[in-house]
Amino acid sequence: MVVVLNTALQKREEIVQLSQLDDELRLRLAAQAAACAAFDWDVVEGTIRWDGATEILPLHLDAANAASFFDGIIPESRRDMQALLSSRDQGSNSFLVDVEIATALGAITLTMTGTRFAAIDGSTARLTGMMRDTTERSREVRRLSYLATRDELTGHLNRNALREELSGTIESAKAENRNCAFLVASVDRLAMINDSFGFDAGDEVIMGTGDRLARTLRGSDIIGRTAGNKFGVILKNCRENEIGVVAARLRASVRGSGIETRAGMAQVTCSVGAVWLPHAASNSQEAMLRAEQALDKARASGRDGFAVYEPSAQRETARLRLMQISDEVMQALKDNRLKLAYQPIVAARSRKVSHYECLLRLIRPDGSVQTAGLFVPACEQMGIVHLVDRFALEATVRELKSHPAITLAVNVSGTAASDPAWLQSFVEYVREQQDVAPRLIVELTETAALHHFEENARFVSQLREMGVRVAIDDFGAGYTSFRNLQMLHVDTVKIDGSYVKDLSQSPENQVFVRTLVGLARNFDIKTVAEWVGSDDDAALLQNFGVDYFQGFHFGEPLLDPKWA
Repeated sequence: MVVVLNTALQKREEIVQLSQLDDELRLRLAAQAAACAAFDWDVVEGTIRWDGATEILPLHLDAANAASFFDGIIPESRRDMQALLSSRDQGSNSFLVDVEIATALGAITLTMTGTRFAAIDGSTARLTGMMRDTTERSREVRRLSYLATRDELTGHLNRNALREELSGTIESAKAENRNCAFLVASVDRLAMINDSFGFDAGDEVIMGTGDRLARTLRGSDIIGRTAGNKFGVILKNCRENEIGVVAARLRASVRGSGIETRAGMAQVTCSVGAVWLPHAASNSQEAMLRAEQALDKARASGRDGFAVYEPSAQRETARLRLMQISDEVMQALKDNRLKLAYQPIVAARSRKVSHYECLLRLIRPDGSVQTAGLFVPACEQMGIVHLVDRFALEATVRELKSHPAITLAVNVSGTAASDPAWLQSFVEYVREQQDVAPRLIVELTETAALHHFEENARFVSQLREMGVRVAIDDFGAGYTSFRNLQMLHVDTVKIDGSYVKDLSQSPENQVFVRTLVGLARNFDIKTVAEWVGSDDDAALLQNFGVDYFQGFHFGEPLLDPKWA
C-alpha cells in the first residue's frame, strides 16, 4: 500500500514539474519522446540548426553544414529534396520528403516533414520542420511491395507483375520502332513428376527450372512465373530470327542435366511457345494468349518442343469470340445480370435436401440465360475469372446472411485456385463473415487442387479452421493421386458425372464408382454423385454407399428458389 502511494505521489510531482516548464521545452520533450528531431534549414546561409538529432543522424555527418548533409544523402534518393530546394513557388507550403543516408551498418531512411518558406523571388529560403527515422517502416513497405509482385515459390515476378512489364515493353517497342518477344516455357509432364516423386519434389523441379531459365537470359530480359508449371520470358530487344536461338538455349539449359530433389534426380524438359511483338500482338493480353497458343502447338509433338505463333484466320476468329464473351461478362457484372442458380443436393437415405450448389448464370439483355460452361472458360483464358469468382463468393455470402436456415456451396475456378494471392483474399473475406462460415462449402476442381497442391492445402486448412467445409469437384480424373487428396483433408468428394450418367447400364463405371466410394469411406470422406438421372441409378449408388445425390432427377438449378 505504501509503495502504491509513493508511486502515485511521484507521478503527480512529475506532472506538476512538467506543467511548470515553458512551452518550448515541453514541445522539445514531446519530440524526443516521439523519436523526432526538429530542424531549421537556412537555405540562403547554407546552415541547419538541429534539436534532438544526435540519436538519429549518423556521427560522420557535419549536420550543421547543409552541403555536407545533402551530400550524405544517397544520390538515388536526392530527387525529391533537390526539387524542394530548387522550387520557385511563390507561396509557403508544407512538404514531406523521404531521404536515405548511408551508414556503416547500411542505409537509413529519414522522413522530413515541415514548411517551406519562399523568398521574394519564389526561391526556397528556409525549411523548418521535424525529422524521424523511418528505416524499419520503409523496409517493411519494400518487403510488402516485393511480395506483392513476386511468386512465392520461385522469387521471380508473378503473373500480374510480369504482365505489367510486358505491357510497358510493348509500348516502348512501338514508340521506338523496334521489336521484342514474349515466350512461355512449360515444364513437361509435371503431373508425372508429382505422382512419381511427390509434390515437394515437383516444387523443387519448378524452382530448379526457373533458376536455369533465369541464368540463361540476358541482363535486360525479364522472367516471371505465369502458372503452376509455366514461366513467361520477355525479350526486350529481339529480332525475329533470334527467337528460335533463345528458345533453344532455354530448352537446352533445362534438359542438360537432371534436377536434384530430395526424392532423387528428376530428368526434366520444357516446351516453349513464343510470339514476336508488336507484329503479332498489340497488347500484353493478346501476347500472353498467343504465346500460350504457340505453346499448345509446341507440346502437341511431345516433349521439348518449340513453336512460334503464326497468324491464323481460325484462331483470330476464336480470339475475337473470346474477347466478345469477356466483354459481355464484364458488362453483365456492371448491369447486375450475373446471377446464381441454386441446385439441390439431397441426402441419399432420406432424399431430403442437404444443401445447394451455387451455379453461375448470365442473363443476356434479351432475357435468355447462359450457363457457366458457355462463358467461364473464356473468362479464364482472358484473365477475368477472378472477378467472376469474387462475385460468386460475395453473392453466396449475402444469400447465407439473408437466409440463416440454408447451406450453400460455391465454386473456385481452376485459374483462381492457382493464384496464392487470390486464395488469401478469399480467406480474408470469409474470415470477415465468420458467422456464415459453418454454412459455407467451397468446391475446388480435382485437377486444380492436385496440380497446385501446396497453395490449396494451405487454403483448405485455413478454411476448415473457420468452420468452412471443402469439397473436391469432378472427382475421378486424378484417381491415381487419391493419397494426395487425403492429405488435403477435404470433407467431400463429388464423383464426376461422366461416371454416374446411366450408371445402371455401365458395368465398367459401376466397378469404378464402387471403388472410389470405398476409398473415400476408408478416409472418412463423404461422397456426392453428380448427374444422377434415374431411380435405378440412385438405388445403385445408395447401395455402393454414396452419401448425397445431385442431378436434374432431384432438382434443376433455380434462379429463384423457394426460400427467396
